[in-house]
This record gives sequence, structure tokens and C-alpha cells, in this order.
Amino acid sequence: MPTSDYDRLFTTIEELVLHHSPSGVEGEVDQLIISKFTQLGVEVWIDAAGNAIAKIPGKDSTRAIAITAHKDEIGAIVKTVGDEGRIEVRRLGGSFPWVYGEGVVDLLGDNQTISGILSFGSRHVSHESAHKSQQEDKPVRWEDAWIETKCTTEELAEAGIRPGTRMVVGKHRKKPIRLKDFIASYTLDNKASVAILLALAEQLKTPPIDVYLVASAKEEVGAIGALYFTQNQRLEALIALEICPLSSEYPIEDGVAPVLLVQDAYGIYDENLNSEIRQAAKDANLPLQIAILSQFGSDASIAMKFGHVSRAACLAFPTQNTHGFEIAHLGAIANCINILKAYCQTIN
Repeated sequence: MPTSDYDRLFTTIEELVLHHSPSGVEGEVDQLIISKFTQLGVEVWIDAAGNAIAKIPGKDSTRAIAITAHKDEIGAIVKTVGDEGRIEVRRLGGSFPWVYGEGVVDLLGDNQTISGILSFGSRHVSHESAHKSQQEDKPVRWEDAWIETKCTTEELAEAGIRPGTRMVVGKHRKKPIRLKDFIASYTLDNKASVAILLALAEQLKTPPIDVYLVASAKEEVGAIGALYFTQNQRLEALIALEICPLSSEYPIEDGVAPVLLVQDAYGIYDENLNSEIRQAAKDANLPLQIAILSQFGSDASIAMKFGHVSRAACLAFPTQNTHGFEIAHLGAIANCINILKAYCQTIN
């Protein structure tokens, strides 16, 4: 693939990453997604569950499939607004404080975003200090950490910082970097997959049946958006776009080949649908890996488990440091676009 295509894909992902979207407070990225679909001349709307949905009309409007990519990101949620500008938070989705490290985080208040420092305590302490154990044999938990804002209680209240306020990594810390043909960033899960939806909206022209491109809401806290959508929209199949963790326990190679899942923690994917996707990749001479993941779930597997869809699949790109500062090959992300385009154009 030409370097210019990687450059364009990187730029789109970067723009999405730099728009905050913690689960349930996704309005900032919604505005960008709606704008981009609209610029492409595609019908798009936000449904009652917060999903951003684009529709690519097909030749047969009585049939439809959907492709989802969740737009929400993990982070934390305020539990307590304490004295002296200290905020206690708890996990939102699969986040861990030691992944973020001490540094700037953003608190998305109702009236104002307040930046603070995720803090674990001083290092120069003895065993008389409880957090000494964090230096030796215990991981830092959210219960051990706090956010230092140096704001007064009144200032925090005026900004709309309260129990339930979302915390995400500070925006300037989220800026992606390029490592040759790789992109490295927080929240590639799943902003890179949203970039795939945008590319499909640009490239798919009158597929055999209707194709819904769904930037799904609140996936990290239970696939809530996808469950709402699939309960209300009749579909022949649902394909989720995801990251795929690179680990020694999974026989997955890093590089340009996407991964098609056979099974995850919520159950098996549809074998016939997987076969159709594999055939589309083969006919288009595109690389594809196959894997089973244990500690994993997607919009598609959860929707199929609850009986909302009869057939589901999950296509993913190999990723290091999942739910951390993630690293993925731009070629694998691009090949997800190519495989899904090939599949959508050949649906029987």
C-alpha cells in the first residue's frame, strides 16, 4: 500500500483519538463523526442509545447487515470530590492506573474540563507510609490513587465536577506517534476501527444489500449501544471491528494481516459468516489470520449471545499493549477496510 494511504489513515485516526469519548459521555467525538459522514454525503444520525449510524443503501433495501466499531474509550469515573482539590476515581471499563502512570488527566465537568495529575504518592518514603508497598510488590489500584487538581471545592463545583464525572488521559498525552508503518497511541481501541467505518463509507458504492456502519456507544461497559441497535434493527449479520491482543498465548503475528475470531469469552462466532469473510479475503488476495481469544468480547459476540442477531463475526487488527499505549500496523488497519469492502460487494 502506498505510504500516502498510510499517512491519510494515520491523520484520520489521530483526529479521532484527540476527541475525548469516555463511555456514556461521547458527545465530543460524536460531533466529529457526524461531520465526517456528512462530508461524504452519507445519511447519518444519532439514535436514542447514542450510536452514530451511517447507512449505505443497497440494491435490495429489504435486507441489511451492520458493521460496528465502538467509539467509546476506557478511563475512570469520579467517586468522591474531596478536600484540597483531591478527586477519587474508580475504573470505567478495563482501565488500570499503572498503565497511565502519574501525569495529566482530564476531568470532563458539566461546565468545564479541568486538568489534574493522576498521583500515587511520593517515592522517598519508608514502610511507615502505606504506599511504600507499591514500590516493591503490589500494583497500584484505583483505590490507592487520586487526582490532584489544586482547585477549591467551590471551583470544582462550578466546573461541574461531581460523582459520575468522567476522567480520561490528558489530551496532549493522547497524540499518536508514527513508528515507521505503525501507529502508537492511547485509544486505538477503538478509534482506529471508527476510521475503518469512515473509509468504508467513502469507498462502498451501492452494495447488494443495505449496510449500516455503526459507531457504537458504551461498548466498554457492556456493549450497550450495540445491544440497543440490534434489538431494534433486523439484520442478516453483524460484524464487529476490534483490536486483537498480541500475546504469547495467542498464535497471532504482528504486521499487516488482520485477525478473524472464531471464539471469545462470550461464545463462538458464526462459522458460515466467517467462511464468507475468509473467501472474500482469499478472492481479493488479502492476508487473514484466525484466532480464539479467552479474555475478550465484542459488540458482535455479545449481541449474538443475547439472541439479537443470528450471525456474528469479529474482524480485528493485531495490537500491542491493548487498553494501554497501543501499537498497531497501519497495514492491518487498512486491510480490514479492504476485506470488508470485498465482502460487502459480494454478499449473496
